[in-house]
Amino acid sequence: MIDHVELFVADVRRSTDFFRAALAPLGYALHVEGASNGFGSAAAALDFWVRPGGPSAPLPHVAFNCADRALVDAAHRAALAAGGADNGAPKLLPHIHAHYYAGFVRDPDGHNIEFVCHRAE
Repeated sequence: MIDHVELFVADVRRSTDFFRAALAPLGYALHVEGASNGFGSAAAALDFWVRPGGPSAPLPHVAFNCADRALVDAAHRAALAAGGADNGAPKLLPHIHAHYYAGFVRDPDGHNIEFVCHRAE
């Protein structure tokens, strides 16, 4: 089981602001600010971090699990409103599996950020 993911970003303030807005529909909040910035659904459940440094190459892909398709849509919209670049509007991707519904954005550093729901509608 994965405990947490940490992305290295060129501008930590810009990325922290982006993820604060983009992850809000998922119930995530920024709980730790400093050299590393920790997000999670609670202060004791920090599973996503951003910290300063040049983005890794190749850029990693990070997917956030959503409870339903409406949440995928909401997170995708929030990420775009926060300055993300559309990398694939939310839609059903049956080539992955029958109920795979996902939307994709590029964060300010170009990381491929996915919002995904695996449940039937």
